[in-house]
Amino acid sequence: MTRLTRRSVLALSGAGALALMLRPATAQAGAWQRLDAARELVGDATPTDGIELELPLVSENGAAVPLSFRVERALDDADPVETVHLFAPSNPDPLIAVFHFSPLAGRADVATRVRLNESQTVIAIARTASGEVMVGEREVRVTTTGCLMVDDTYESANVFQTRLRAPGSVSTGEPGKVLSMINHPMETGLRTNSSGETLPKRIIERVEATMGGEPVLTAELNRSVSANPYLRFFVAPTQSGTLELVWTEDTGETVEASAEISVG
Repeated sequence: MTRLTRRSVLALSGAGALALMLRPATAQAGAWQRLDAARELVGDATPTDGIELELPLVSENGAAVPLSFRVERALDDADPVETVHLFAPSNPDPLIAVFHFSPLAGRADVATRVRLNESQTVIAIARTASGEVMVGEREVRVTTTGCLMVDDTYESANVFQTRLRAPGSVSTGEPGKVLSMINHPMETGLRTNSSGETLPKRIIERVEATMGGEPVLTAELNRSVSANPYLRFFVAPTQSGTLELVWTEDTGETVEASAEISVG
């Protein structure tokens, strides 16, 4: 029989405390509880895990931090995921973006790039059709702020130039990866030029993807999305048709791009 001494008990207690510190926070007790907008979104629901949120542990450039999320539940489930909200609580405007999914998306799985003002815990909240809530969080250390960078960080004569890459063919109902980007400064309205004047806000605020006229994905973007907005998402068509993307600026100006997808 192993004899427990006072020293061994203390050592075990210390190890247990360290394990608790290293254990990831559960969906019921996380950073989302300290953010009013997140608490309001969760409401009376009891949030669960089930959304995987990925960001680098350390980012040297807060102006373009890669972010991706994936909800484990399929979109053809009896209670599919309808929306995913992203928050950066320490940004001047905590809401990063809202994504709306239809079954044609195949999966709630998106990648993009975001701006982070400082080190913080990024939050993702998914809601299903019945109101079930899933929460994912990821702590990120940022060495250079991404929201208040000085002028000259974006220069381009090709604003609104778009890129769209979609699979030429997919199997019926099988999700195919779509890559899209638009050349745009995504001015936050917080930066100043060399004269100290605030540059006016100017962002792509909405991206709509449709297949054969039916909605696939709608993204509502905020100023925490990086310059040259990039989206990777999925489409799972049941018949051949045209995938169309429409980017809308807060001025009302729109740009479109399309790609043909064959289903067989």
